[in-house]
Amino acid sequence: MFSNDLICDILDFIDDNINRKITMDELSGHFYFHKDYIMRLFKKEIHSTISDYINKKRIFQSLKDLQLSNDSILYIGLKHGFSSLEYYSEVFHKVMGVSPVIYRKFSARSIEVEDEDMKTIQKNLANISGFFENVTRYRNNRKKTLSMNLSIFK
Repeated sequence: MFSNDLICDILDFIDDNINRKITMDELSGHFYFHKDYIMRLFKKEIHSTISDYINKKRIFQSLKDLQLSNDSILYIGLKHGFSSLEYYSEVFHKVMGVSPVIYRKFSARSIEVEDEDMKTIQKNLANISGFFENVTRYRNNRKKTLSMNLSIFK
């Protein structure tokens, strides 16, 4: 069974616009389908709501910045499309199970991170990595179209 072209196009659109606000009305207008249809189909195919996918993608991309840069957590959250530090921290905790501060300590190999937090981070890192591996497999299962050069003017 091949992946749905509409869903692959929506995933591409989201990835291209991940750091700005994306609304269902915008997706509906861009792809010429009713937003309820898009939401149902996305959930069926990706096993996630569109907003959860967007938030997971933003958090996943922010992990590298938390690990490798000395930028403030506010700056990292805003850079990755979140509207405030509070919202970034809330979504981060929902996805990763800990705060961005604890994750940063974990990635710096700090001894201040408790064993329970380390286990939570490792479990959630595996979950989010697996989720995006599944999305990549889904995208790679898109039906390939044959393009043949049928020109008689060679």
